[in-house]
Amino acid sequence: MAETDTISGTERRSYVLIGTGNRGTTMWGRDLLAGWSEHVDLVAIIDKNQLRAQRARHMIKSNAPIFSSVEDMQKAGISPQLAMVCTPDDTHDEIVVKMLDAGADIITEKPMTTTVEKIRRMLEAEARSGKRIDVSFNYRYSPTAARIKELLMSGVIGKVTSVDFHWYLDTAHGADYFRRWHAYIRHSGSLFVHKATHHFDLLNWYLDSTPQTVSAFGKLLNYGKNGPFRGERCQTCPHTANCDYFFDISSDPFLDALYEDPASEDGYYRDRCVFREDIDIPDTMVATIGYANDVQVSYSLNTFQPIEGHHIAFNGTQGRIELRQHEDQPWDMPDQDEILLIRNFPKPGEEKLERIIVPHAEGGHYGGDNLMRDMIFKSGQNDKLHQRAGAKAGAYSVLCGIAALKSAQTGEIVKIDDLMPDIGT
Repeated sequence: MAETDTISGTERRSYVLIGTGNRGTTMWGRDLLAGWSEHVDLVAIIDKNQLRAQRARHMIKSNAPIFSSVEDMQKAGISPQLAMVCTPDDTHDEIVVKMLDAGADIITEKPMTTTVEKIRRMLEAEARSGKRIDVSFNYRYSPTAARIKELLMSGVIGKVTSVDFHWYLDTAHGADYFRRWHAYIRHSGSLFVHKATHHFDLLNWYLDSTPQTVSAFGKLLNYGKNGPFRGERCQTCPHTANCDYFFDISSDPFLDALYEDPASEDGYYRDRCVFREDIDIPDTMVATIGYANDVQVSYSLNTFQPIEGHHIAFNGTQGRIELRQHEDQPWDMPDQDEILLIRNFPKPGEEKLERIIVPHAEGGHYGGDNLMRDMIFKSGQNDKLHQRAGAKAGAYSVLCGIAALKSAQTGEIVKIDDLMPDIGT
């Protein structure tokens, strides 16, 4: 049963945190309880790595019991109303289905999952259980993304005909994916799925449409077998003095506590060599996407750039909307973004070029993390921009990534309906 908070009178929903990596420990653990404790109550923590779970529980400042599996939690008689799923991408479906069948609603980190079969399994379980899957697409909630959505909905640039969308990961963030389990298609579906799920969902949401066809290229050009030398992991590597990608995990107390000693339990080292020869995901990707509403999208993702952020432009029959959003670049305005609205045919009193300044909000992802948690957990929220994302949104973003990877591997144009003909039903 839900617990009623005697101070605020609001209902507190019990939840289990499944997966105590960086995101689970912070976003859905420490930070969630710090700001939304009147709405949620952490009643269990699940992780196969017990030492990591213990360290995470200490960071979260919780006394919740720790279990190694969903089954162990259920044997203890704990039945949470919500499950936060923060495990590796390819494990989401099994956990989500178990928790849906047990009567819990789900919040899953993105991507929702990694294959067509896993998507279908999750959608079927959601329908069967009558419960809800939320996918944590926090970028929808950033104030700048919300302002762009408002502009598009207003029709100020007429009918959108095409989009230019280019995402850049710098040599710290981008390289990090190649140190971890994300570097293998079997776990992450590639960055076309794991990382680009953010971007494909933004496109689907901005355009209020669904992807139909995808043509893509993707190659491993910098990491993996392309490296000049390699070791097992940075901590024991003989090439640290010469490697541009050397990462000293001991310099980060948070990551060191969460991953270094706990690796003795499962062998998961957080600083594996980015030049491992068995890495099989592309690091340089481009895609062309055709939408049901005839919008054409040019997309790219690069993982070893001197900048971090993205450029996006919407081209319409009446004008263009542009955004360049970077992180920690000296030429950008601090704590705010500038959207350019450029009109084809300005009316009297209108400017050809209008500069729209949008301040960032507090919290991660330019304020998107906090605003998403407000939407999900606080009652009475007005979702006028349709920011809250369910399983169908999660499915379409993953399918777009699956199609892109398949196209890059085969050279074919891939149709979403060929991958999952029943997705629209």
